[in-house]
Amino acid sequence: MSTAHVPVMVDEVLELLEPHAGGCYLDATLGLAGHTRHIVERGGRVIGLDRDPEMLERAELQLGPLAASVKLVHARLSFMREVIGGAGIEAVDGVLMDLGVSSVHLDEPGRGFSFRDAARDAPLDMRMNRERGESAADLIERLEPDELARVLREGGAPAPRGVARALKTHVPLRSVGDLLDALDGVRMPRRRHHPATLVFQALRIAVNAEQDELDQGLSAAVDVLAPGGRLAVLSYHSGEDRRVKQFLRDEARGCVCPPGLPVCACGREPRLTLLGRGHGPGSAEVARNPRARSARLRGARRC
Repeated sequence: MSTAHVPVMVDEVLELLEPHAGGCYLDATLGLAGHTRHIVERGGRVIGLDRDPEMLERAELQLGPLAASVKLVHARLSFMREVIGGAGIEAVDGVLMDLGVSSVHLDEPGRGFSFRDAARDAPLDMRMNRERGESAADLIERLEPDELARVLREGGAPAPRGVARALKTHVPLRSVGDLLDALDGVRMPRRRHHPATLVFQALRIAVNAEQDELDQGLSAAVDVLAPGGRLAVLSYHSGEDRRVKQFLRDEARGCVCPPGLPVCACGREPRLTLLGRGHGPGSAEVARNPRARSARLRGARRC
């Protein structure tokens, strides 16, 4: 069944991408195709990727007649090069990467991404593609305590050692409720959001290898852009945004030689020109859609 969907920072994304009639664009994280709809309405053609096959089905319903202008592909964003090559396209005019988890994943308790009361009995899964990989429950059970603490720390979870000990003490954890019960009594810093938020985020990032996907996807995005083509990236937590910011800066700088060298020895040329500084949504959008609050948009143009 089709549901209303409002994409995050849509006006700002369109301003960065500058979609035009006849242009070809890659939406590397299609979701419910909210941004893609606006690109198609401006005359662009879109190749839409999503690692979750269920999202592709929903996106097609959301697009309706506009789906004829969108090629839907079941693939991770790190496979952009292969998808573009397989479609017989040399390069695209723009790439959009809308990172993180879809609102659908959060709103539907059966996926294990949410810790709302309605989700307590849901399997502790967290896979964006339920056809492959190990679930969050399997990940927690497989990892040694020190390795689990590292995963939690890299994903931004508070008190990673304490959380890892608590989770390992309570294995097997099969449901969201099991995870929440295991977290009871763990002393974590007081924050404005629920203390489990960052634990769920860290586990989700690990289950879906999101950091590796992002690094590979950013590199692939630059490779598939035509000269003058534009890249727009929406991130939703500081760890993502730092990786995006550093990558764009490195690609805009070019030379990576040590500062002490009198002349460049690496011969590396800039591949990107930065388009402004990263910024978030306006207060009006946050009021309409609180989930947009943490969004950060960055853009660049292919040299």
